[in-house]
Amino acid sequence: MEEAQVLGVLTALGYSGELTKEGALSQEAEQGPLSPCFTAACSWLVCELKAVSPLEECLTPTTGPENAEAFLLEVSGLLSELHCPYPSLTTGNATSRLKDKESSLRLLLFLGSELQAARLLRSKQSPQERQQAPKEAGSGDEVSRELRALCQALGMAGPAADASMAALFGDLELKIRDISSSLPEDAVGNPLLTRSLESGQWERLEEIHQAMCMEYGWRRQMLITRLDVTVQSFHWSERAQQHGAAMVRLYEPLRDGLCSRPSVTLALLLSAREDLSVITKTTSQSSREKTACAVNKILMGPVPDRGGRPGEIEPPMVRWESRRSGSGGRKEKRRGKGRQH
Repeated sequence: MEEAQVLGVLTALGYSGELTKEGALSQEAEQGPLSPCFTAACSWLVCELKAVSPLEECLTPTTGPENAEAFLLEVSGLLSELHCPYPSLTTGNATSRLKDKESSLRLLLFLGSELQAARLLRSKQSPQERQQAPKEAGSGDEVSRELRALCQALGMAGPAADASMAALFGDLELKIRDISSSLPEDAVGNPLLTRSLESGQWERLEEIHQAMCMEYGWRRQMLITRLDVTVQSFHWSERAQQHGAAMVRLYEPLRDGLCSRPSVTLALLLSAREDLSVITKTTSQSSREKTACAVNKILMGPVPDRGGRPGEIEPPMVRWESRRSGSGGRKEKRRGKGRQH
């Protein structure tokens, strides 16, 4: 793949980042996800694409090679949503892709072509369709998703495209106060976060949230991979091979519902109540009210002692196997020589 083709697409789209410098595209594409400049260019393309199309996934630019795996996981989800036709970008282990320069350039070219197509379709839309486009394009935005979910939970219509935020939050407050007045006292509880945060604190909290999402994303991906390997091992037996198609048909719908990206958002922090900060033992009376069953009342009789206490084990005796089994000791050799004389 020619670098001039990729650079021409980026320039035509209005990209003016580090990759436009002489020789930078070849050098950064060689490093792929290990390069912050390369990931920043991919993130820019996706942000531009989200502005003109209803895209859910996003790409977070990295700050160093240590964030490469998280970036690759995001790329995997993005390409799945965009139905990428290149097998080299969509097959195999998600954290092992973009290992060569050719794959990195292909990713830039694919994202660039998707952005060109989205902008072309948008230019052909009528003025009425363009007014609705920002609302649809923002469906992947976290704030928009939370607002729509809040309106749905309260039984209200979704936020109108021409409604101001002040009017929307005013209507939400009135609706929440109306519902809260009909609830019993202390039904909701006090919020866990009782103080207002400044802009810098929210930014810091967002950084912590992104770091935790990255960490737990890796853990979820590890568990999902273990599940896939375990299910694959079930197909090895001769009996399972006869029912392989049925097993796949039952497993795929369940597997499709598993996502490596955590669904925890900052909005859940605002909705958290004080009772979440109380650590209750599993053996406490309040917990046992929900977990007690008839099996717990069955008492086990005496069981044999299986040991397992290192302090009670006697040290082993020294065994001289060579003297017992062999006949080639030094004394035996001397005796043999004496007999010859």
